[in-house]
Amino acid sequence: MLYPASKRPSRFNLFLNSMPAKRKNPSPPCISAEAVQQLVLAHTREAGFSSYLGKLLMEICKIDTTPNPDVNVMRDAEDRCFKILERELKDLTIPQTALERHPINPTIQKHENFSLLHFTKTTERPKGLTPEKTYAGRCNLLCQLPGEGTGSGKSVALNAHIDVVAPFFPPKLRGGTVFGRGSCDDKASIVSIVAALRILSEVLCESGLTLKRNVLAMFVIEEETGGNGSLSLAIDRELKKSYDSILVGECTDLVSHPANRGAVWYRAELKPPAGVSAFEMFSFVNEEMERTGTAIRSESRHALFPQRPVQTCHGMIGSFGEHPSRICGEVAFTVEFSKAPDSGTECLMRDCLDAGLADYVGLYGDKSKVDHPATGKPMVAKHYDVKRQKNGFLITVHGATGHMGAIRERDGAITKMAHLVRSLIASRKKLESFGGKMRMELAGANVGRCLVLEGGQGFLPTHGIGEVMDRLRQAAERGAGHYLSLLGKKQDPETVVKVTYEKLHNVAFDGDPDSFTTRNAIASAKTCGIWKDEPVLGWTVSCDSRLFATEYPGMEVLTFGPGLLAHAHSDQEQVEVDDVRAAVEFLTLFILRQTGTLPID
Repeated sequence: MLYPASKRPSRFNLFLNSMPAKRKNPSPPCISAEAVQQLVLAHTREAGFSSYLGKLLMEICKIDTTPNPDVNVMRDAEDRCFKILERELKDLTIPQTALERHPINPTIQKHENFSLLHFTKTTERPKGLTPEKTYAGRCNLLCQLPGEGTGSGKSVALNAHIDVVAPFFPPKLRGGTVFGRGSCDDKASIVSIVAALRILSEVLCESGLTLKRNVLAMFVIEEETGGNGSLSLAIDRELKKSYDSILVGECTDLVSHPANRGAVWYRAELKPPAGVSAFEMFSFVNEEMERTGTAIRSESRHALFPQRPVQTCHGMIGSFGEHPSRICGEVAFTVEFSKAPDSGTECLMRDCLDAGLADYVGLYGDKSKVDHPATGKPMVAKHYDVKRQKNGFLITVHGATGHMGAIRERDGAITKMAHLVRSLIASRKKLESFGGKMRMELAGANVGRCLVLEGGQGFLPTHGIGEVMDRLRQAAERGAGHYLSLLGKKQDPETVVKVTYEKLHNVAFDGDPDSFTTRNAIASAKTCGIWKDEPVLGWTVSCDSRLFATEYPGMEVLTFGPGLLAHAHSDQEQVEVDDVRAAVEFLTLFILRQTGTLPID
């Protein structure tokens, strides 16, 4: 049946209408916790529910919510997403439920956790728009479910973000899996929260129970660009009165984490003196930054992070790459000689490339011998290609994209390229004896004397963010200094490389693995069958959780959601619909426990 737009029911309502009639407004309940929990499971495991989740996820994934220099484009995309969520939430039966589009507070620009607005660059104002103009007419969406204010539970907020990283690619549903940008990070969590509130509403109606404490759902913008959407909510002291704890939805593979790794995004601008190659210098800057990242990792012993998830990711160089925390999957550079290279020149150059590749593989592993879990094919089909040009060669270096948190399982093309370039530099004299003067440059643009490299460095609560910034800056300067010394230059490296941190700068935090909130999460996971009998650990990634943990020290903060980190930000981004269903189940049970609404048997 087709419905007029104003009267079209949500897919969830269509699903519910196919179910047996429910008992409305029952007399004061006498119902056990077990019965309530089974009621939740009955709803989430009904035929048709997974189909509803898949269709809703597809619907919001069709909307491109990547950052855009035209804020009008972002505003429109956010509005379209919020309209879908409002449609799904407007009929909740919990008394006094309120939907509100909460404006972004431009005063966040004065906060230490504010991320600068580089994505808003325009021809009129090269440095970007002001926060007032950037956020005019833009907002987060809140759904407030008031509780009675009784009992021993805690009011809880649920948070997830609607923005995604570039490049956008549209969704498709294949079998029980949704593929597409944002399917895993973070629109699966958006759908999980929406559906959990719908299930909660139905279960309360059928059981006769009333919500004991508040539930506040936050659907936020701009997590991927630094967290300004959540920051606007975190600093709202009046809003904070409505929640005592928070769960932030992210792709944690259905595991709850009371701590997060930290992350800082760097921007290194290389401006060497005349006659010095910024591109060649980059290869030494990369080397020192990698060494510093390795050192920070070796120093990072923490009980909640035994795997030491400290990653160094170089996501962008020149025109290559899309995001500082997205592993760059392909880069290219040219090697030119003053005279046309012969076969001997090419043979020696290939030997140098292979030697540099061997060094890289020795440190990071050979991902051409590792199958990609999503495709079953090698993670990297081949490490590089060589194409003959008029006076030289075009070298294309291949890697495997993904979230920087998965870099040990992926392959960073920028760091691989740096190894190849250093190997060629080491054999420059021999190469030039064959082909004449050698010159290397990043492909695709005339970089000249200026080159920009961007990426991220992860760290644990064992290190302060200021220390990490200082050490990365010093590493970049050491790398530049090493290259200058090879050339016999005495220029101060501080004058040729500038490292700044104007984008994301997330501190690490650690919470109590045995808190009230964590115990409720464990009990809920056990009820719905997703509990993994292993120690409670911190999440190996950074997200908006840290904004609430640092703004309100002592508040219990969890990170949880469906999807695998390995799929986030990757070209194979995907999520299993059944994992979304399991997340809905967990969240509904968690809300009932956390708010003290679940009866005590």
